Amino acid sequence: MAGTTKRPFWMHQLVEYILGGAMIAAGLQSPTPLVPSVVGAVIMLHAAITIGPIGAFRVINRRVHRVVDVAVIALEVVAGFQPWIDLESGTRFIVVGIAFVHGFVWWQSNFAERVKSPSVSAEGGRSTEIGRIAGRLVGNGVNAVRRPRGDDR
Repeated sequence: MAGTTKRPFWMHQLVEYILGGAMIAAGLQSPTPLVPSVVGAVIMLHAAITIGPIGAFRVINRRVHRVVDVAVIALEVVAGFQPWIDLESGTRFIVVGIAFVHGFVWWQSNFAERVKSPSVSAEGGRSTEIGRIAGRLVGNGVNAVRRPRGDDR
């Protein structure tokens, strides 16, 4: 779609923290807390280890995060539909709903890393020379005011 802008990565990370916290909270309210609590911890840990504006440990870059996000979303879906571990139906709905929201956020996120602009060089150039001339003029003016003049005695 032309004209759509992706959301910045810090929003993606923030939403992952919120989704992970919501998943853990849903687990704590459920009579079967194991699955949502573990999945919520995985979501939050995944957000925390990514190099980004609100990453805590900064281990993996955004390209890796983008790929692993797909695996985390798949884990959420599998956790919601798996038949092996007991999961209350309301909690199951929350787990699958969070997976859907996480997938949508992933789809709308910008994973591009910012390129740092080169620092300004202190050597050479017309602006540097103008700055030096201006500094000398101010310095000479201050020195002229501070020096006592000998012809006023």
